[in-house]
Amino acid sequence: MRHHDHTQPAAAPALEQPTRRPAAAPVRAWADGLSDVSIAGDPLAFPHLARTDLPAHPTTVAGYARLVREIAADRDRWAPLVRYDALTRWYARLETGPGYEVWLLSWLPGQSSGLHDHGAATGVLTVVQGELVEHSQGNGGTGSRTLRPGRRRVFSAGYLHEVVNATLEPAVSIHLYTPGLTEMNQYAEAPQLARELPR
Repeated sequence: MRHHDHTQPAAAPALEQPTRRPAAAPVRAWADGLSDVSIAGDPLAFPHLARTDLPAHPTTVAGYARLVREIAADRDRWAPLVRYDALTRWYARLETGPGYEVWLLSWLPGQSSGLHDHGAATGVLTVVQGELVEHSQGNGGTGSRTLRPGRRRVFSAGYLHEVVNATLEPAVSIHLYTPGLTEMNQYAEAPQLARELPR
């Protein structure tokens, strides 16, 4: 595999002098001396540009959960990106696709998301380092669960929860939202939940 140094301008390839034939029109080199390959580079020299083995984008909850599991297992992909911020949770977008986005978040001890929902987005959440606690609220009541590496949480649109690092060690998590996260509604306390009344 060839590596190109993009800090130096590429030298134009040496061109052979056109051969003149008395009975035919002259063979002309490119006007600027460059071909498409010398301008854009040979795609076969960069395997990631010529890959045909890429999986299709997920379109189901099971597909989204599988994608989160694969990203979580690829520690070399996300671990070098992790940062911590003493004032707020740190986050970075890892991937986007048609109708979804994947985020990497870090949590120092005591940091919390606050009570919130994700609007119309459905999501998948997994912890990849440390431990988080999720407090959820819904028509079925309230609940708490400890989130550790290797497990995934799937939640639907309008799901109301708070995630907090209640330990003394930093934590890191990966979140997928579909469609992409366009709103996140914060609540000081749980809103009044609607109840079905018998008719």
